[in-house]
Amino acid sequence: MSLSFDVAARSVRDALTDAGQGLVEREAMVELVALCAVAGEHLLVIGPPGTAKSEAVRRTARALGGGYFEYLLGRFTEPSEIFGPVDLRKLREGLVETETAGMLPEAEVAFLDEVFLGSTAILNTLLGLLNERVFRRGHTRMSCPLRVCVGASNALPEDESLAAFADRFLARTFVAPVPDPRLEELLAGGASLWKAEEARTASLEALDVLAQAAREADLGPVRPHLAHALRTLRGAGIALSDRRMVKAQRLVAAAAALAGRSTPGVADLWPLIYAVPTQEAQALARDVLRELLAHSENPALSAAALEASAGPLARAQRIAQAGRAVLDARPGDGDAEALASWRLKLEGVAREMDAGFAPEALPEELRAVREELRTALSQVPRTEAA
Repeated sequence: MSLSFDVAARSVRDALTDAGQGLVEREAMVELVALCAVAGEHLLVIGPPGTAKSEAVRRTARALGGGYFEYLLGRFTEPSEIFGPVDLRKLREGLVETETAGMLPEAEVAFLDEVFLGSTAILNTLLGLLNERVFRRGHTRMSCPLRVCVGASNALPEDESLAAFADRFLARTFVAPVPDPRLEELLAGGASLWKAEEARTASLEALDVLAQAAREADLGPVRPHLAHALRTLRGAGIALSDRRMVKAQRLVAAAAALAGRSTPGVADLWPLIYAVPTQEAQALARDVLRELLAHSENPALSAAALEASAGPLARAQRIAQAGRAVLDARPGDGDAEALASWRLKLEGVAREMDAGFAPEALPEELRAVREELRTALSQVPRTEAA
């Protein structure tokens, strides 16, 4: 039985929520993997080692379903380690064919760490696979089911010979170690990852429904706004190639589909920031597009939308989600210590709301959560929580 668009969007949204649990400061990355999977594009993650890049991709792959392939590339990595060994039986017959079972050509989601360290042979083969979803090696020609490949590196390549390969990754995000104020969350979240907890998952069928909706989306109404944004970026000295500008529309359409919208609007333009190639240029793009990005919001990709736009609607959506998560985690009345900790979390969310929005300017969704927080705080007096 085919999934409806609404059911597919809700399924992926719930799966992403669970996938991001415990990944402090990496929720946006989880969402970007899904965004690129729906758009049929690839994601490049730039950041130092040990910043949970691979964990974020693994969890997203599990949430989305399908086959997953992961590998750490090095200077001496052989093509057979990525694409599979040569079939020796066929080789005796004079045919050079590859055994691809369990390897990258048969994966739906792939993660290649230190991707720019691959040899010329590996990168040349990857170019065709990423761009055309076709694997060619020797006598082997096969279509690949790859939805998204995530490449990771410590830095963008300076070698111009790698520029063509790097350009195959339309979306780019830059990660850094978790900041000091969130170290407690990092420790708690990391400890929670050790526990085998059942998480909601979507399916490739749900992903395909959203991908089809994105391909069929009517971009006509939002195209003038996108063109205006691109002209503004050019005016600020941020030049995107024609290919990047055209392909950015796929990210916009995918963002709308994941939000449950069949027609993209101004609220879905925020992925344009991730199509800007460098970290410095992305920061400038956020600044010059501030007014346009203020309309950004996405219930499925709230962390990514907020990181891209820093807009009030996206921020309100993110705080509301955090508030509901805390409200749903109320401990039992008999555990005074847990109640004390819970009350502190409630107060923290309430303070974030009050610091970010004047009472009369609270968005409706945030206003409702604020009332629930007030009610919950009244039920756990400070004396009981002390």
